Amino acid sequence: MTATEPWLPVIGYGGHIKATTQELVVAHGSATRRYPLQEVEHLLVVGGHTLHTSAVTNLLKAGAAITFFDIDGTPVGYLYPYGYRPDGAVRLAQERAAPHRFAQPLATAGLQSRLLLLEELSGHAGQDLFYAGEQDFLHQAREELAASVTMEELRRLSRLTTDMYYEVLSRTLPPELGFRRRASRPYRDPVNAMFSLGYAMLYGNCCVSLVGAHLDPDLGMLHEGAGSLVYDLIEPQKARMVDRTVLGFARDGVSDGDYECSEKRCYLDGSLSTRLVEALRESIEQSRIDTQVRILREALLENAEFHVLYW
Repeated sequence: MTATEPWLPVIGYGGHIKATTQELVVAHGSATRRYPLQEVEHLLVVGGHTLHTSAVTNLLKAGAAITFFDIDGTPVGYLYPYGYRPDGAVRLAQERAAPHRFAQPLATAGLQSRLLLLEELSGHAGQDLFYAGEQDFLHQAREELAASVTMEELRRLSRLTTDMYYEVLSRTLPPELGFRRRASRPYRDPVNAMFSLGYAMLYGNCCVSLVGAHLDPDLGMLHEGAGSLVYDLIEPQKARMVDRTVLGFARDGVSDGDYECSEKRCYLDGSLSTRLVEALRESIEQSRIDTQVRILREALLENAEFHVLYW
């Protein structure tokens, strides 16, 4: 944690958070981390932890905010020191930003990250996963995204190429799993159910960082509506942080007893869900998400260059 990234997330269960007048101490299992109190501007408590009153008192005296989240990353409440004012400059800069400046690199990076995973999977399989013309079309679409001048065209191409991506992915998986494309709820196959679990975890991690940076998660650039900024930032991260892990489970780690599908929906067995969650905790990189949020914040506040970390 540095002065340019002053929000501190404590995620999961079983942590012990306390403080002296000089430092914040976070103990989790056998690991203990210490942070100079003056560098902690926003403590983010995600899940279930023991929060000592010493931490609350000393953080508030030092002028820091504390926000609490459910384990899925949904904000539930906050503590502010007396007279505290959230960083209105960040919100104002976000409201005034030209969406296209951010939406274009986000959409382009989202497609590029998916192309890289598809090409990696083709190499591992020793065969071409693409039907005639598909790969050329996706590469051409990437060039069009990078040159697109309208939000309508960015969103249309982003949706189209995302749908194609999942159809190509389906060719890497055992047909008996029933995955053909990315579907909406309720999910009727185990692969869509696993994707949903992974994306929910990634969403939560990103939402925590955005709130820590005083950015509005509902004020997006490429997407619109509730959680739109979260969806903007996780789109280029899905292939690397979630899809690769889910595909590995689908190919090698799922048996008939790990799920149960009916005409209405598919349920993952508790053991499979637990194993998948543990693997996703390893593949979802909170530090990388924090860095991306910092890049966005600096681009908004200081007109710095905006670029997307996608692989």
